[in-house]
Amino acid sequence: MRALLSSHFFFSVSSSLSFLFEELFLGLGTLFIPLQKVIVGVMDKPIILHIGDPVKWNLELYSQLSRDFNIIRPSMEERQRDEFMRALKEKRWGDFSAIFRPFWNTGGEMGRWDKDLIPLVPETCRIFASAGAGFDWADVDLLADRAASSESVADFAIFLILATFRNLTWCTTAARASAAAFQDCHTNAAALSHNPRGHILGIIGLGNIGFSIARKAFLAFGMKIVYHDVVRKSPEQESEIGAQFFGELSGMLAICDCVVLATPASPDGKKFINKERLSSFKNGSRFVNIARGSLVDEEALADAVEEGKLIGVGLDVHENEPLVNERLKALRQVTLTSHNAGGTLQTHIGFEELSMRNIDAVLKGKEALTPVNKHLMAAKHPKFKL
Repeated sequence: MRALLSSHFFFSVSSSLSFLFEELFLGLGTLFIPLQKVIVGVMDKPIILHIGDPVKWNLELYSQLSRDFNIIRPSMEERQRDEFMRALKEKRWGDFSAIFRPFWNTGGEMGRWDKDLIPLVPETCRIFASAGAGFDWADVDLLADRAASSESVADFAIFLILATFRNLTWCTTAARASAAAFQDCHTNAAALSHNPRGHILGIIGLGNIGFSIARKAFLAFGMKIVYHDVVRKSPEQESEIGAQFFGELSGMLAICDCVVLATPASPDGKKFINKERLSSFKNGSRFVNIARGSLVDEEALADAVEEGKLIGVGLDVHENEPLVNERLKALRQVTLTSHNAGGTLQTHIGFEELSMRNIDAVLKGKEALTPVNKHLMAAKHPKFKL
């Protein structure tokens, strides 16, 4: 029993055992248990390693998860990389079956899940459920070797697309500046603004988020949709949004009036949108990034705007967050936001819930709801079923 636990840990149990414990953290059903009060039989159920903050919204679902499984929540100190790796080597939390990270702002204290960290995870661990759309902090290929935000991000992307067509940054900053700035914008912005209807929208990465952006742009604004992806959508899906597939990216970039980047970050850190790629863009086109800032060479992007290659840019993510490129800040054709695309209350609630439902499904022998690397598992382990 001692090999499974540190001297103190967070652990969820059914209410029938509540008499065993000295201290209850109200609202979460999460109990603080001194080691000496753990009884034989409590650890029979599969263990979930909960890293990061407590759940905030889906308390009833978390309570159900606590009844069905044993949940251990390492302390902040134990989540620091060196201590976390030491704990895994010691099997401090036993042979856990799942890792649960309910909120992207915490639970990442141990840093990137890479070739040094992943091999320390016990073979019993079947799923890592993390709240959030991005997964560039983990080597999903290496995880495969081991055998909810679409709506809000898509809405935000539509705002950025409209901002590039209608010069919204110029319009809003002028209104806050002075009467002269207001009058200048009122008089001159119209000649540089365009309706998006009938224009070609190119999407790089037509996953759940990319598809949602395309659907909204197609149905609400009458834009023509083209896309590039490593996997082509079915004819039915393409028909739903009137989309044309481009297997060769430069050919797509050359015809687009606006390009949206909606692809995962590159594990090797390479810039996907660089000087060479920008040279393939149509003259006088626009660019929106709601993916990852690390994918874009922002100096090359600033060059493209200053030279007139691009007439509008919308960035929700940035290369060196929380720092924002000073050259881009100075350009009124560029709309900049603070990595807000996925930041709605509904998104946070949905992420938290979906993470728990993924774990519940996998540990009960069902399919994961939103697997990230299922295709890699299938390729590397032909008999794998998730």
